[in-house]
Amino acid sequence: MAKTDNRPAFVKRDTIVAGKEYAQLLSVLKERFRRSQIKAAVKVNTSMLEYYWQMGRDISKLHEAARWGSAFFDCLSLDLKTTFPGQTGFSVTNIKYAKRWYEFYNQNDTIRQRLVDEFDMPADFGLIPWGHHIDIFTRSKSVEEALFYIDETIKNGWSRPELDAGIEDNLYGKRGNALTNFDEKLPASYSGLAKDILKSPYDFGFIDKRITTEKQLEDELAANITRFLLELGQGFAYVGRQMELKMQGGQTFIPDMIFYHTRLKSYIVCELKVVPFIPDFAGKLNFYVSAVDELMKQSDDNPTIGLLICKSKDDTVVEWSFRGMNQPLGVAEYKLKEFVSEKVAKMLPSEAELQNIIDTYDEVSDD
Repeated sequence: MAKTDNRPAFVKRDTIVAGKEYAQLLSVLKERFRRSQIKAAVKVNTSMLEYYWQMGRDISKLHEAARWGSAFFDCLSLDLKTTFPGQTGFSVTNIKYAKRWYEFYNQNDTIRQRLVDEFDMPADFGLIPWGHHIDIFTRSKSVEEALFYIDETIKNGWSRPELDAGIEDNLYGKRGNALTNFDEKLPASYSGLAKDILKSPYDFGFIDKRITTEKQLEDELAANITRFLLELGQGFAYVGRQMELKMQGGQTFIPDMIFYHTRLKSYIVCELKVVPFIPDFAGKLNFYVSAVDELMKQSDDNPTIGLLICKSKDDTVVEWSFRGMNQPLGVAEYKLKEFVSEKVAKMLPSEAELQNIIDTYDEVSDD
């Protein structure tokens, strides 16, 4: 029987026929393996979270009934670590988190609607890691807010830093603050999704200049387009700015910025105003949306949406301005970095003066 040659050797790629069929096979195998990894990770994560949920449930009920003191958690942590040496997740802090996690959600009717059984963890909780859950329930002011961040994490595949950034930016509080007429102008199945992509106010704190004109604002947003897109949210793709619209009669119109939303599958016309909202803005935006629908929208695209971002808005003025408009429009506010006024700046010590004060203090301290 011939012996198999197991000596070390280089694999010669040029001996493999790496054509289209091979590339397709490799792509399929890679994607299949990635899916299997994700399924395995979700399964392990779900099992661990179910354990924490049940632990929290049992501790919550027994701890209250027995009226044990704080030493209970120290004792339980030590006993579990002794029984399962080398296993993580049995720290006093983690056990307390499990109890708080269960109690946070179990006191609310909203969460009970998601439960298959009174004692089961909601199934979609297993789709995100334990660390995400800790950040969500410890930083949310209500169950509704926590569920919002859970849904957003699942939908967007947020990492923990991305989740923390969303919470820090109060994404939950900003959603729904933009005024729209989407309920009247869009199909029911689409209007909710459209409203979800808008927020107010938009944070333009990344602009490091004083803004006094619309051109300045537009120029700065275009120059910082990556930051602007991040602030708008996932799904926004930049199409262009100042796209001149020439009419047959010789008139020209220039919308500020145009985006395409990959999830909504629709164009979004964005107008920028550095002044408070006035009714005239709605009419002009309505016209631009109609133009994009007529000239750019494809048959498989959803209706174009108009978004006006202004310095401030009176809700009643916006709502009345929407009456008679035939296109889906939304109005939101923005905020900029706060600069110290020139008058106040003159009263403050200069950088050199501050440094001199520090140096003088250091000399006195040394003495």
